[in-house]
Formats: sequence, C-alpha cells, structure tokens
Amino acid sequence: MDNVTRRKFLIASGVVGASAVAAGAGAYTVADILGTADTTGPNDRVLVLLTLYGGNDGLATVVPYADAAYHDARPQMAYDAADVLRLDESTGLNPALAGLKSLYDGQRLAIVRGVGYPKPDRSHFRSMDIWQTASPQRPGTTGWLGRWLDTAGGDPRTAISLEPVLPPVLAGETSAGAAVALGGAELPGAVTPDDLAALGHPSAGEGPLQARAASCFADLIKVDQLIGEATESAEAADDDQGEEPATATGGAPATLAAQLGVVATCVEAGVMTRVYSVSQGGFDFHANGKVSQEAQLRVVDAAVSGFLTRMAKTARGQRVVMMIYSEFGRRVRANASDGTDHGTASNVLLAGAAVHGGRLIGDQPSLTDLDDGDLKHHTDFRDLYAAVLTDVLAADPAPVLAGWTGRMDGLFTGGR
Repeated sequence: MDNVTRRKFLIASGVVGASAVAAGAGAYTVADILGTADTTGPNDRVLVLLTLYGGNDGLATVVPYADAAYHDARPQMAYDAADVLRLDESTGLNPALAGLKSLYDGQRLAIVRGVGYPKPDRSHFRSMDIWQTASPQRPGTTGWLGRWLDTAGGDPRTAISLEPVLPPVLAGETSAGAAVALGGAELPGAVTPDDLAALGHPSAGEGPLQARAASCFADLIKVDQLIGEATESAEAADDDQGEEPATATGGAPATLAAQLGVVATCVEAGVMTRVYSVSQGGFDFHANGKVSQEAQLRVVDAAVSGFLTRMAKTARGQRVVMMIYSEFGRRVRANASDGTDHGTASNVLLAGAAVHGGRLIGDQPSLTDLDDGDLKHHTDFRDLYAAVLTDVLAADPAPVLAGWTGRMDGLFTGGR
C-alpha cells in the first residue's frame, strides 16, 4: 500500500520553486504567529484547509447505502442501512464519523457532492497539483491561496502551514505563506527539560543572534506544550469513546489533533493569520479498504469534531470555516483485494458555525452512468473556491482564479 503523504507529494511536485519554499519554510515559529495576537478584525473569518492525502474514498465516507448499484459494485465493502449514520433515506456517514454526524445534526457541517474538474487525472501528484493550483488545463506554478496572499498584503503570517515544508497551495507569484514546524524537542539523555528552559532565557549583553537563538528555544518549549495539550485531549476523547487511536496506516494518530490544537490556540488569541493548512495522509487503500478506512476516518473525526467543538465556544472560533478535501475519490467498483483504486469525483466537506450546514448539496453522482468506471463530477471545485474567497476571505475571486466566473452561493451564513 502506497501511504501517500504531503512529503511524497512535495517531492514529486514541480509546482513550488526553491525561492518560494525558502520564503516560508523555517522563517517563522509559533511564537512569531502568537506575537500578532489581537490583530484580527472583528468580522474576519478564518479558513482551515484540511487535505486528506492519498485519495479518500468518498463512497465509503458519505455512503449511498440505499442504492443497489453501490452494493453490487462493492459486495464485501458496502455498508447496510443499519451500519451507517443516516443523513436521509438514501445517504449516511461512515460509522466512524460520529463526531461529524453531530456537527451535521447541529447544522455546522455541509457536504458538497460530486466535486471534481474536467478531464480528471488519476495520478496522486498531478491531481493534487491541480486541486492546489486550481489549474486543470495546464500545470500551474502557484497555489490558489498563494495568489490570494499576493492580493492580501503578502505577509507570510497571513497564511501558514503547520508542517515543515510549504505546500504548493500557499505559494504565490510574489509571496508565500509560512511553514511552521511542529516537530517538538527530542532531548539527549543527559539534557533535562529544565536545561532546555534555561536556554530559552536570553542573557544580558548578548548579541541579537544569540537572543534570537534563545527565543527559538523558548518557542520550542511552547510548541511542545501546545502539542502535548492537543495530544492529551485527543487521547482523552478516544478513551471516552472506548476506542484506541488507529495506527493501521502507519501515521501518528495525534498528528492532526496536534495541528488543530495549535490552530485553535492561534484563533483564540486573535492572531493575524487568516488561512491555516493542515493535513492527514495515508488514504490510499488498495486492499482491505473497509477496516483501514474506518480506522483512518476515526482519527480525522476525533480531531475535527474536537477542534470545532472548541471553536464553537468563542466568538473568534465561530468565525472559523473548515474545508476538507482529497485529491480524488476512488473507483466505484471494489478491486479483487477488497480495496479501491484511484478514481475521480468525490465530496468536499465544509464545517463550522459560519457554514449553512445540515445539508447535502448537489446530487449523488450516478453509480451506473460512469466515465470509464468513475463518477462524473457535476460541480467544478473552482465554483467552491470562488465562494470561499468571496464569503470567507472577503476577496475578489477573479484575479485568484484566472477570471473564473462560476460560484456556489448560499454555503455560508450571513451572506459574507
């Protein structure tokens, strides 16, 4: 099984030039971001972009359980009506998504079905390249949120990725977002946490470089504390559900929870950041897909639902919009190994108090009228991006999306 991650995608992608990566990677720390506390506008919304690397199976996430063609195509993988978390008389969520079901029932989750782009590509790297650059026709050199950053002043702290390497989506023509690493501290046996803390205090009379080094140590401690709190929270949620964190895909189960824990802290502090990019890898299940998919979705569900529950408690948190997507869905028919192969159109999830939720948006694409075995999309992802740019980031989508004129309306509350 190819455990596709952001790192593999970046290695294979030619989107981001070395200068763009250098502009974001390593230049900023969590302390730099928190240093902009209380600078967000009173009405500014915040976008959290969650990328599921590997090609998440949309039909195993949002399940058309009442469709006979679904059961015929996946006899060993299909869910019956009694298994799913029912949204209506034909559609349900995967049983691992209890937290998202609660968000849906509370009208804080909307599901956009049948999202894709013309002439889809089944390569992980090319398809993700297309989604992140918003350029289906030809290879792009900048990301759609990077181009937005070009129009929003260009300060890297306005859009950050919580991984060491900047993703293409945050690389613009003249600017780039900031990559803020959450690696934590691995101390040699002879070094104690107190020793590390002491290194975080600048000494009188030392030069600016030494003072900067001290502040980096202090920030490292702060990052460890933030990650530790997020991890403990995620583990407590798993204990409450009587579940062990999933490890079927080889990923660290608290990674997404840790990323979102730092996002939550920054949002609550009112920092200047308007866009956060987070990710979870490992969705490429070519064999034994049902059990593995459930395990991975459970990790996502705990992290996302915990984050949005926390965000709902504050006015700043209620301005957060999360968008969850993957580079493609999977083939309709299961393969001989009870897994699924690379497909095309799938679902995009929008969540948060500012989302007009509790809705399935767009029809379920036909499971019999297929494009060479794959779902046909009916919603271009650029229509969705245009709505996000307009109503979440208060930006004109035309210069960001190369003059694209389509747009989805009514996705967010308040008409903004």
